[in-house]
Amino acid sequence: MSSDKISDVTQLLKRYSDTEDAEGLYDMLPMVYQELRALAGRQLASQGRDHTLQATALINEAYLRLADQDYHSWENRRQFLLVASTVMRRVLVDYARRRSAAKRPEGQGRVALETDELGEEFGTDLIALDQVLEQLAEVDPRQASIVELRYFAGLSVPDTAETLEISERTVVREWRMARAWLKRKLA
Repeated sequence: MSSDKISDVTQLLKRYSDTEDAEGLYDMLPMVYQELRALAGRQLASQGRDHTLQATALINEAYLRLADQDYHSWENRRQFLLVASTVMRRVLVDYARRRSAAKRPEGQGRVALETDELGEEFGTDLIALDQVLEQLAEVDPRQASIVELRYFAGLSVPDTAETLEISERTVVREWRMARAWLKRKLA
C-alpha cells in the first residue's frame, strides 16, 4: 500500500474515531478491502474443508461488528487491522459454537501449537483456544496479540513485529512463551 493511501486510511480512521461518522469507515473499506480479504483468507484456510463460511461473509460480518462497536479509537491502519483480526476471530468462534451446538460433539479435541505451521485445522478446538486465549489476554495482553496475529491472522514474525511495534526477537520469545502457556492450559 502506498504511503498516500496509508495516510488517507489514517485520516479516515481519525475522523471516524473522533466523530463516529459511519461514512469515514465506509469510505475506508475499499482502501483496506484487499488486506481484510487476505486476513479472512488466512483465517479461513485453517478451518478445514467442510467449513461453509466464505471470506466475503466473514469480512461483511466483521465490518458490521466494527461499525457497531461503542468504542472507536484507532490511531492507524495497523491498529485497525489488529482489531479487525480479533473481530474476525470472534466471528469464527461464534460460528464454531453454533456448529458445535448443532452437532453436539463427543468431546474436545487438541489444538496443535507445537508447530510453526499456521494452517492447522481447529474445528471445534477453536472454542477451547478462544477461551484460553482470553485468559492469556488477562495475564499478558501482548502475548495474546502475538498469538492472534501469528496463529489467526497468519502474519510472519517481521509483520507481527511491525504491527505491534516491537522487535522480531521479542516476537519470537513471546510467541514461544505464549505457545507453552497455551499448551499447558489446553492439556
